[in-house]
Amino acid sequence: MTTPIYPTATSILEAHARIQPYVHRTPILTCKTINKLVGASLYFKCENFQKIGAFKARGGVNAVLSLTTDEQARGIATHSSGNHAQAIAYAAGVVGTKAFIVMPDNSPEVKIKAVKGYGAEVTFCKNTPEERERTVQEVVARSGATFIHPFNDYNVITGQATAAKELFDDVGVDLDALIAPVGGGGLLSGTALSAHYFAERTRVFAGEPEGAADAVLSFQSQKIERAPYVNTIADGLLTPLGDKTLDIILRHVEGIYTVSDAEIIEAMRLIWERMKIIVEPSCAVPLAAVIKNKALFKDLTVGVILTGGNVDLGRLPF
Repeated sequence: MTTPIYPTATSILEAHARIQPYVHRTPILTCKTINKLVGASLYFKCENFQKIGAFKARGGVNAVLSLTTDEQARGIATHSSGNHAQAIAYAAGVVGTKAFIVMPDNSPEVKIKAVKGYGAEVTFCKNTPEERERTVQEVVARSGATFIHPFNDYNVITGQATAAKELFDDVGVDLDALIAPVGGGGLLSGTALSAHYFAERTRVFAGEPEGAADAVLSFQSQKIERAPYVNTIADGLLTPLGDKTLDIILRHVEGIYTVSDAEIIEAMRLIWERMKIIVEPSCAVPLAAVIKNKALFKDLTVGVILTGGNVDLGRLPF
């Protein structure tokens, strides 16, 4: 398999050009009410309007298009609770190959239906990192498909970095800070690299659910840790960091801040009610972190990456 290289400024620009025909250049929105609430000027990069309803289309498409023709032809396999699964299923369709997706058996129904809607073959497993890895290895052994890791893959990270690159290009102001949610760290590490290469004065932060708080521990100990417990409404942020994502985060991220499910739901509802857009719980985590840490962001211009809008409308938390 082709070995992905550590993301550079050039490779991020190349990825942006590569995926451009297959993804949206998503809008940036502001909200005076939210700005007044937090005492800062927030600029929301709305990846909830992205293809497949989430930023992960960027990394998935870039990773699949970066494979050789032979690697693509064998089919593509991955494991994911939903958004990366949709991204790989969508990207496989772009190149005309089969997608083999391992999903936790408690994944949101809306995401399962979407993955199957893109024509993927879905295999279910228990929702632990070990079971995800074990099951996808079985699928790869059976199918011969090419495995693309959902976050610990430089081509995925490079694709995710294009969201922040677009934000820097389009926002029209110099951002003092940029915040994204963190699960496995693909988006956060890509975001941090884009800031490092294209907006060096912008400080990068992350929000993480208290109910899956491994990244903050890994950030403190400088090695991969497991969350003390995993129980959160933010179903897209359950996985621990990988070695590649942790390395980049330690180099280029200034802080990770945890939020409770109640704070996530409050931020999610605020976005729905005031911005009139659909976001899923994981997407609301960075805003929840800004609200909880107002003093840190007071009077700053802050970019916020809204990661996705694939929410089960029959199970809204409010």
